[in-house]
Amino acid sequence: MKIKKIKINAKTPYDVIIGKGILSDLAAELPENLGKTAVIITDNNVLPLYEPVVRKSLKEAGFSVISYTFESGEKHKTPKELIKILNFLADNKVTRSDFIIALGGGIVGDMAGFAAGVYLRGIKYVQVPTTFLAAVDSSVGGKTAVNLNAGKNLAGMFYQPAITICDTDTFKTLDDITFADGVSEAVKHGFILDEAFFRKLQSRTREEYMNEIVEIVARNVEIKGRIVEADEFEQGKRQLLNFGHTAAHAIEKCTDHAVSHGQAVATGMVIMARAAYKKGFCNADFSMEIKEAFSGFKSIFDTDITAEEMAEAALSDKKRSGEKINIVIPESIGNCVIKQIEVSELLEIFKLGLEK
Repeated sequence: MKIKKIKINAKTPYDVIIGKGILSDLAAELPENLGKTAVIITDNNVLPLYEPVVRKSLKEAGFSVISYTFESGEKHKTPKELIKILNFLADNKVTRSDFIIALGGGIVGDMAGFAAGVYLRGIKYVQVPTTFLAAVDSSVGGKTAVNLNAGKNLAGMFYQPAITICDTDTFKTLDDITFADGVSEAVKHGFILDEAFFRKLQSRTREEYMNEIVEIVARNVEIKGRIVEADEFEQGKRQLLNFGHTAAHAIEKCTDHAVSHGQAVATGMVIMARAAYKKGFCNADFSMEIKEAFSGFKSIFDTDITAEEMAEAALSDKKRSGEKINIVIPESIGNCVIKQIEVSELLEIFKLGLEK
């Protein structure tokens, strides 16, 4: 069994374990002295697929196990649901000598991680991503959050897990759109910092991804991990990970999350690459090469949302600082930079990015 282990040297260091078929032996990968009771937090889609497997492993290792399940989907990543989780923990007398397991995709990881960070002023938690997107993105780096009416992830905290354990076999149950969500973030990591990796991912099919999935996830974790180590609290370099996200979050908000995060990021990267070239921020239009990276998938690069609607939605973006906002632009493939612009310039940016 091939297993990759990557150390994330954040303020609270932890390992990311990646392998095939490791979920059934999850308890063996847990750090010592983690706790007595494991609280599995998951959603109703993941519950029947993987909760029994994780529960069995934990119970056989001597842990007490309880589970909390909420409805899947971005619409349920809310303060109201977070309070329900916290009340569940309190009602079940969970203590600081217990721990949470976030079993699921990015929404589960965000919610469970946030709950762990604020309950009793902080208890330990374990990230167990079951989607490609969560494995390469949200399960690494300690970002946790819920959505507010004004926008995505506007209430949250940085709170690192005790360990992240990723069984890539769980990706086999994903539908094609959900799998492609992970492709978006993988392509983004290569585009911003590793041209060779970006070229390696171009035009791959799902089958070709799965043939090397442990190595692909590991490389993504290495890229993101090094950025997190350099800038854990997103004061500088970590903002590079937001390439395409200003447009993406606007698309998600304007469609009430009918467009998935990964699809929105793919579209957002194309918009920003095209706009950056037209504005003269870079010497080449990389939008076609980004599109080519998704040729093996059905990705959405067209949207009916107007530039005006996107600009209005972006006013709530957490990357905004007063009348300025940071955007990520490509100087070349594998070399992106952070550029601060006036919020008033966003409308032009979106107009240029949406024009063919």
